Amino acid sequence: MAIQPSIITRDLDKIAASTGNLYESVVVVSKRARQIAVNLKEELNSKLAEFATTVDNLEEVFENREQIEISRFYERMPKPTNTATEEFLEGKLNYRFREESDTTES
Repeated sequence: MAIQPSIITRDLDKIAASTGNLYESVVVVSKRARQIAVNLKEELNSKLAEFATTVDNLEEVFENREQIEISRFYERMPKPTNTATEEFLEGKLNYRFREESDTTES
């Protein structure tokens, strides 16, 4: 599994094309990236919970090879922002904006 570079030059016009506004596109991508990060964190924590020990003594804590390999696997995965940006540019994201309601009374 090759590690993709984390810094890629992006065309801002392509990012802004689907929403018509660069800042709205960034908000969509950032919210999706947050969803991906939360899911990955929950998945990693559930896998590492199998190796959790209740011992507080540092002398009895030992390295678990499987736990290290799981952690390395997750470190090598693409970053959530890269994944979210790719999904957005490929048109794989469904999003909608809230309707703005007038709260001012005339």
